[in-house]
Amino acid sequence: MLEVGIGTGQATLLILEKGCMLTAIELGDQLAGFSKYKFKNYENFEVKNLAFQDFKCPPNSFDLIFSATAFHWISEDIGYIKVYNMLKSGGVFARFANHPFKDKKRNNIHIAFENIYAKYMPGSLGGNEYNEEDAQNIANIASKYGFIDISCRLYQRTRTFTADEYTSLLGTYSDHIAIEETTRKKFFDEIREAINDNGGIITTYDTIDLQLARKP
Repeated sequence: MLEVGIGTGQATLLILEKGCMLTAIELGDQLAGFSKYKFKNYENFEVKNLAFQDFKCPPNSFDLIFSATAFHWISEDIGYIKVYNMLKSGGVFARFANHPFKDKKRNNIHIAFENIYAKYMPGSLGGNEYNEEDAQNIANIASKYGFIDISCRLYQRTRTFTADEYTSLLGTYSDHIAIEETTRKKFFDEIREAINDNGGIITTYDTIDLQLARKP
């Protein structure tokens, strides 16, 4: 039976429909509980409510491990070594990440954001648009830990939000959530005001990269 380690999400259902055993690792209590409820009818699906670093299993346990917009929170030397040890020979590690870029049609919003982020999160607002060289450099990290057949692909999309929708999205970002609540409210109020002062909507230009690597 195919053994898969996965982050929670829609892809879970697609894999389970093919009859594999799937283990999801989720640190958040609420998301872990939601995932257990959502997929309660799938007997080959289990959720471990803990940090990936604390998950324990025998070496060579999984055929596929993938992480979507989460692996960057784990120290490189811990994450890659652990994934490598967990995979069977020939197993694949798939790593997804999303890289939003500024609204290219509303530069005034970006200028306002630069001033706001300089106040609340200095140095955190991205500069250049994510590109193939960036993706390849990150993908190549896997080679340091014994992975082979390394590749990456980029996908583009746009998303348009109202001011309230956009600040709600920011409220799901871990680094934004970490800001003290009163300060965070002021921060989000200024973001909301900047969007409303410049047309009331913002469009993000996302680049999503998929990086693949195989254990020999």
